[in-house]
Amino acid sequence: MSNNYTIQQAAVIGAGTMGRGIVISLANAGIPVLWLDNNPQMVEAGLQMAEDTWAQHVAKGRISTGEASLRRARIQAVNDYADLADADLVIEAVYENLELKQQIFRTLDATVKQGAILSSNTSALDIDAIAAVTARPQDVLGLHFFSPAHIMKLLEIIRGAHTAPAVLDAAVALGQRIGKVSVVAGNCDGFIGNRMLHTYVFEARSMLLEGAYPHQVDSALQGFGFAMGPFRMYDVVGIDLEWRARELAGKGQDVAQVQVDNRLCELGRFGQKAGKGYYLYAPGSRQAEHDPEVDALVQREAERLGYQRRSVGQEEILVRCLLALVNEGAKILEENIAANSHDIDLVYLNGYGFPADKNGPMAWADAQGLAAIRERLLQLTERFGPHWQPAKLIDRLVEGGKRFADVKEGQV
Repeated sequence: MSNNYTIQQAAVIGAGTMGRGIVISLANAGIPVLWLDNNPQMVEAGLQMAEDTWAQHVAKGRISTGEASLRRARIQAVNDYADLADADLVIEAVYENLELKQQIFRTLDATVKQGAILSSNTSALDIDAIAAVTARPQDVLGLHFFSPAHIMKLLEIIRGAHTAPAVLDAAVALGQRIGKVSVVAGNCDGFIGNRMLHTYVFEARSMLLEGAYPHQVDSALQGFGFAMGPFRMYDVVGIDLEWRARELAGKGQDVAQVQVDNRLCELGRFGQKAGKGYYLYAPGSRQAEHDPEVDALVQREAERLGYQRRSVGQEEILVRCLLALVNEGAKILEENIAANSHDIDLVYLNGYGFPADKNGPMAWADAQGLAAIRERLLQLTERFGPHWQPAKLIDRLVEGGKRFADVKEGQV
């Protein structure tokens, strides 16, 4: 088995939105791709979308027609796992379902040559549970692309418990080759980006029940410099994605914080694609318009759940959403899920629309001074409960007069 893991031939499984973006990224970078989906028509549609994308680039003078033809020629549709036997790298990009991914990896283990890198584009699933069904866990890792994958810069590379260092190096080199900002993350629920996002969104949703409205939360965060607030973000990605995932998992549907989302989904308000979600959208427009009906729905849900609504100001919205990110980031650093605070900042700047002039949540916290951050967290703990307790790392850094930026890998 060679240890240099040269990637000359890639393969992608799945021709949905993610698969399409990944295939385009690889072909753009000069890497030949074999493309497999259990529905061949999906691959056909994906190829058409790739051709349309390159035709637009030609029309805008970004690439020549010759270059567009070369990119198209690098993609080959295949019908069977056996056709992937000689691939150096396989990226599985089917929907988020552990059993399905495990089934695919069992098949890959049996059909793809030894020494190939087997990767999963998962945003939250356990990479070790996927690697465990193969006889070669050292060759398995996660490649979490962000949607749309041919446009978004971030690539989270997830190291499993058994991933070989050479495989990790090859993945980092691949990220560089396809023009991504690559960050290596450890294996935990949500990795770096989505694990932190979870706490941020939890606060945003809690504040809706306590007294804020979606447009107020978004406008506070957009005022701080975020590309978009959490509710506009949900309208863009589709409010129904998490709703359907909760249905499938058979858990999480009764949490108070998701009741507003549930009511919106029951009304078919799935977001931008439906013309209405947290906001209203005129036909063919992406402009989010304030909808008083949503405010009324938020108020009804809060009252039904027994909340006494109060006025929630811009300052409170910012403090709770930002400190939720920072405190979770500190735990990620403490657990060695991220190598350093700069990597966490890269994830937030390149994948989550954090304001570039603030340099990322951890750098922003360092600039505030960690003693002040800790003080704020203790006030929030007193007011809202133990989930605000400052991460132990923050206590240690404050005692030592240090910042997040001083934390080096494995030396917490």
